[in-house]
Amino acid sequence: MSSEKRLKAPMGLLIDREKPLSFSFEGKQYRGFAGDSIASALLANQQWLMSRSFKYHRPRAPLTMAGQDANTLVQLGGEPNVLADREMIREGISAEGQNYNGTLEGDKDAYLGHFGRFMPVGFYYRSFFKPMGVWDKWESFIRDKAGLGKLDLTFKPEYYDKKYLFTDVVVIGSGPAGLSAALKAADAGAKVLLVEEMPLLGGALTYNRFDIAGQQADSLRCELIDKVTAHDNIEVMTDTVCNAWVTDNYLPLIRGKRFYKLRAKECIVASGAYEQHVVFRNNDLPGIMLCSAVTRLMKLYAVRPGSRAVVLTGNDDGYLTALELLENGVEVAAIVDLRSEHPWPELLGAVKQKGVQVIQNSTVYEALPSKGNKHIRGVDIRTIVGEGEVSEFSTTLECDLLCMSAGYMPAYQLLCQAGAQLSYNDDAAEFTLSGLPQGVHIAGSVNGLHTLEAVLNDGANAAIRALRRLQLSDESEQPVSCLAKPNFSWPIFSHPKGKDFVDYDEDLQAKDIVNATRLGYRDVQLVKRFSTVGMGPSQGRHSALPTARLVAKSTERTVTQTGVTTARPPFAPEKLAHVAGRIFDPRRHTAMHHRHLELGAKMIPAGNWRRPAFYGDAAQRDRWIREEAEHVRSRVGLIDVSTLGGIEIRGADAAEFMNRIYTFAFLKQPVGKTRYAVLTNEHGVVIDDGVACRISEDHFYVTATTSGVERVYRDMTKWNAQWRLDVDILHVTSAFAAVNLAGPDARKVLQQLVDDVDLSAEAFPYLAYREGHVAGIPARLLRVGFVGELGYEIHVPTRYGEALWDALMDAGKAFDIRPFGVETQRLLRLEKGHLIVSQDTDGMSHPGELDLTWAVNRKKPFFVGCRSVDIVMAQPQTRKLVGFKLPLNSTKPEEGHLVLKGDKITGNVTSCEYSSASQAIIGLAFADIADSEPGSRISIRVEGEEIMADVVKLPFYDPENLRQEM
Repeated sequence: MSSEKRLKAPMGLLIDREKPLSFSFEGKQYRGFAGDSIASALLANQQWLMSRSFKYHRPRAPLTMAGQDANTLVQLGGEPNVLADREMIREGISAEGQNYNGTLEGDKDAYLGHFGRFMPVGFYYRSFFKPMGVWDKWESFIRDKAGLGKLDLTFKPEYYDKKYLFTDVVVIGSGPAGLSAALKAADAGAKVLLVEEMPLLGGALTYNRFDIAGQQADSLRCELIDKVTAHDNIEVMTDTVCNAWVTDNYLPLIRGKRFYKLRAKECIVASGAYEQHVVFRNNDLPGIMLCSAVTRLMKLYAVRPGSRAVVLTGNDDGYLTALELLENGVEVAAIVDLRSEHPWPELLGAVKQKGVQVIQNSTVYEALPSKGNKHIRGVDIRTIVGEGEVSEFSTTLECDLLCMSAGYMPAYQLLCQAGAQLSYNDDAAEFTLSGLPQGVHIAGSVNGLHTLEAVLNDGANAAIRALRRLQLSDESEQPVSCLAKPNFSWPIFSHPKGKDFVDYDEDLQAKDIVNATRLGYRDVQLVKRFSTVGMGPSQGRHSALPTARLVAKSTERTVTQTGVTTARPPFAPEKLAHVAGRIFDPRRHTAMHHRHLELGAKMIPAGNWRRPAFYGDAAQRDRWIREEAEHVRSRVGLIDVSTLGGIEIRGADAAEFMNRIYTFAFLKQPVGKTRYAVLTNEHGVVIDDGVACRISEDHFYVTATTSGVERVYRDMTKWNAQWRLDVDILHVTSAFAAVNLAGPDARKVLQQLVDDVDLSAEAFPYLAYREGHVAGIPARLLRVGFVGELGYEIHVPTRYGEALWDALMDAGKAFDIRPFGVETQRLLRLEKGHLIVSQDTDGMSHPGELDLTWAVNRKKPFFVGCRSVDIVMAQPQTRKLVGFKLPLNSTKPEEGHLVLKGDKITGNVTSCEYSSASQAIIGLAFADIADSEPGSRISIRVEGEEIMADVVKLPFYDPENLRQEM
């Protein structure tokens, strides 16, 4: 394409004429410019047909040129439902139309439009319900026809992520109101984030003509944007959609492949308004566009939208559009004004002076299609004689472009999500918003103001309200008035032959909405669900207002009483990749982190923490784990366990609280003793475990799993909000660093550093708790045996963590001390048959199937989940977590491999490793209850083959627990 085919500058704000690009659509090559959307580039090449409608397969072309309708949904490679009027072209991309059978131009399913009378509103609810079995006959046909686009099942996930943002004031929308608000707030010292969904700032200033000469918008836009981009207190995000409003101004923003989570102190919504279409026969033909779409096409992309136009309008904007068309070489055959009077005489005189015919108190009753409904070729114009009624006499005008504007609907979605109320103003024939929550402000055309001066002043007033709440200003708001009434009260002219579309997405006609009310669906919410109006991709942006008017008239109520359907998030379609993308993941390091790196640790994530998996190069993982495990079993090892969760329970009711939270009994737990603590939820599912240390009568120190401590703490505070016990609950994970010194020589190492605690087996037995000093550092010492050897957990204030590590490593040199990692720890605990919650459990695991009934006190009256535990354990059990062994020469199962019984899946492997202590492959797995006894055999599917494993009694190692109790 040569640049001569485009309109001359300054038309084409978005395109770069120096960068031509090639792309294909429906297998045909086209050219455009950098900055072009797929739709604008196709229209520049006179390719109007882009998709087929959902129900009748009617030809469809752009309506809004702003991504606000489903008419431009195309298939872009393997990605369906791409908005062609928002997606920019790139060199070599290949796009296709959607929802057709055969070819886009010759859709074999276009015949469905002739059978509209057999597919009335809600026909699917009634047609396939009876007689019994009729659905089975129709299902395959309907599923073949339903759906939009084609999924690429070979698609490989791309990188998406998330980011957190914080600001004083966020301004949604960068039209004149948004720009004015942002500058006012920033000048007062507020930190401002300006969010705009389009590629450039300016909103309506980029495409709308606000005065007869057509100079005001351009000069004002440049002036405001220069100030905004130069302001140190304003950050700008274009091409960004604010997809919802959540409590306390928590706003999800989507920009490219990143999902931003914004928290703002004050929120100013200057989201503008959606131009509304007129309802008449064939109002969906290619070549029929909203006035704003036509001016966008010219001003943003320098595309001449047609050669001969008719403008259908219920406001002054249609006249301004006509002037824009004339200046860009498009003949305007007539302006058809729905109104009987024109309030702006100078504007009326300006268009008549250019020879444009103005037909007032009239409407387009029918658009005349070319062959195959591929484009508009003319219009049938009639005089309005009543609400929605026209005369029998018609005037026909030939045209290849129809521009229409029935008025505006505020972009209310975000505000209604915030709790604002919509009410209908009969005088202005438009919805207004009220009842905004604190911290949310509204400005511009979304606030029912439409003149440029009023919009600018309203933006400044919104900023003043926000600044007062931030205590950055005590300025008073200035009065704002606007006499403009851009909405025509009844732009709906039903045709006896139908095809007068209210909702383009769902192919819904005016009669469909009326018939829904006649079938008893009088509430607009029920009309939506029965007819599917507003449920398509555009989410009612253009159908909500005409639907409300039709339902109100049919049910003999006011539009205010009828209302519109609930606006729920998301505001615009969002990809699952945005939701599932990589989240903000803070990386936490223990106090000994740098010591691990110096020792050559292979670091892995453990929740938010980084922990040593083992010490050595990754290529020899199995060797290092085996050697570390053998060293702990034979000598002494040291592991950093600072990531364990830590919670303090203090108060007169501390023991009672522990007794209610955990399954075991804690009322009589002796001071100076530890006890295994299992936590179940209300459903009786095991959700965490740890060790509870009783420091005094009213003081417990409890450990929790690394990944589960946040949930445990949250649940504890939740429950005590109901129980009101006299306790303080403190999350102290970050306050302590901890190590586990384990192995036959552990006592010998520790004795060199402790002189105020008797470490003998008699004075400090297994499961005891003591306090003292290690290398002069105040410490909590726990005799626990997670790895199955003589061991001491040592907890010290975090600031001393590295010093403790150094002291123990120095004291252990004579005993050949060696650090070991979390992977080694997992092997050692597996040899002892100790489970890891969330690895060896799932969302259904109760104490019975985990062999934890010994940790459940059946005598105490209550613990969280006790009733559910009783119920599930009284039922016939279907599975159990068992230990299994395989010979060393077997193929090692991996976590998640299936356990089978015949052709039935009975469970899965949860843990599995090579064990030098057992000289076998050992593991834990869920198996059928009938195969849970030692001596049974279970079948595990490993890499396509089934391997038989022996079920054995746990633990695999030191069944008498002699080593950890020494």
